[in-house]
Amino acid sequence: MDKLRIIYMGTPEFAVPSLQILVENGFDVVAVITAPDKPKGRGQKLATTPVKDYAVSQNIPVLQPKNLKAPEFIEELKSYRANLQIVVAFRMLPVVVWDMPEIGTFNLHASLLPQYRGAAPINWAIINGEKETGVTTFFLKHQIDTGNIIFQETEPIEEDDSVGSLYERLMEKGSELVLKTVKAIEAGDYPQIPQDLSQETKHAPKIFKETCEIDWSQPSDKVYDFIRGLSPYPAAWTHIGGKKFKIFATEKTSFQSAGDNPGDFSTDNKHYLHVQAAGAPLAITQLQMEGKKRMDIESFLRGTKL
Repeated sequence: MDKLRIIYMGTPEFAVPSLQILVENGFDVVAVITAPDKPKGRGQKLATTPVKDYAVSQNIPVLQPKNLKAPEFIEELKSYRANLQIVVAFRMLPVVVWDMPEIGTFNLHASLLPQYRGAAPINWAIINGEKETGVTTFFLKHQIDTGNIIFQETEPIEEDDSVGSLYERLMEKGSELVLKTVKAIEAGDYPQIPQDLSQETKHAPKIFKETCEIDWSQPSDKVYDFIRGLSPYPAAWTHIGGKKFKIFATEKTSFQSAGDNPGDFSTDNKHYLHVQAAGAPLAITQLQMEGKKRMDIESFLRGTKL
């Protein structure tokens, strides 16, 4: 096989370790494709993506197309003569892009495919109370997240995991799987296992802020998983005492009741805030009142009485 010439596509922090591990292991990443710079913050200054920042630090050429089908972008992409493309946390690719390299284009997905296809696999695995997830490398084809699997690695989901903690572990585990996949491709010895599309699968659609409202009429275990499955972003939210709050963390409590109805709350205005779910209350431990900063419950109650 010819020496690998790799185009790497990714945007957020999650995609940086996979790029870094390839560079540090001497693979030839001939160009990086990432999202365009975007205005950010109060000053609306143009912000670069984490993947761009790393690529620039390594003197790797960076392309930031707005339109992945634009003829001028396609020509520029061809000019790099890549024989392998790798996608980690990027957007959907048109066929003309993913079908371009001789070997193909593989993707790193943060689930054990075929389970949790879609944009938010880490969130949905926790929301659904799963005890295990993982990472998968697979070759892209027409239908999203359905291509032949190359490798998979499992990762346990702990009782107190949030999206934030699981994200960190999958980011590192994923980078190691990307390296393993590239080494196998370089050696010309790698599996291509068709996904079993006949089995019942759970999906991971994109999450919108309006669907993040807590339903306190659900069993407390489900509410607990819902909150940690949206923490820290985009964050579950609710109204307490007429005010809107983001809820980042809760604990199960030995208290029998916080009120007669779902959503009722009780507090000593010093140490605890309990909200009633179906069957049992939950103790809120981290929250953010609209317009304020995120706080632990005792710090919040020192400054605000409910």
